[in-house]
Amino acid sequence: MTGRNTVQRTIIEDELRRLANHPTADEVYEAVHAAHPSIGRATVYRTLGRLSDEGAIGRVRINNGADRFDHQAFAHYHVRCTICGRVDDVMIPVLDGVDEAAARASGYQITSHSLQFDGVCPMCRERAATTA
Repeated sequence: MTGRNTVQRTIIEDELRRLANHPTADEVYEAVHAAHPSIGRATVYRTLGRLSDEGAIGRVRINNGADRFDHQAFAHYHVRCTICGRVDDVMIPVLDGVDEAAARASGYQITSHSLQFDGVCPMCRERAATTA
């Protein structure tokens, strides 16, 4: 079931798509607030949470960092730069059968899984190469 399609919701979804770089809730708020000062932080946070719960957007839970939001809601993986914190999509097939294997091994009823790769992004590698 999807929530009401309010003007604020549409603005927040549009801004998330425009940012397209896995922004944090704070980054979405800053962008929304710059163009629409009447939309408050709580509205942005609440709307992002609802959109994520509804499956309209993805929530990327970052190890040791703030959650990020993804305008692409289909199942895929992410990579995080350990230097600058940038988050990008990793377009490889989602591991088939891994939820079932984890359920058999743990006795849990698995509802989802996430996989985060960590590494150094091309820009940070290039920056390091030019300063070496």
